[in-house]
Amino acid sequence: MEKNMGTIDRIIRILLAIVVIILYLNGTITGGVAVVLGVVALIFIVTSLIGYCPLYTVLKISTVRKS
Repeated sequence: MEKNMGTIDRIIRILLAIVVIILYLNGTITGGVAVVLGVVALIFIVTSLIGYCPLYTVLKISTVRKS
């Protein structure tokens, strides 16, 4: 499993996940929307921590900077 997510991509995903968590804790999002966004936020956090996104592999995308 080769990393296919760059640093900026990982930071953006974590920030988006934090926004979803804040919106949920505020009560701004509830119900089904909260569940769907919560799952997406969890996926964003996990993929950011490991630096690998399976969807990027399928789409042949890599945001890792080539040296």
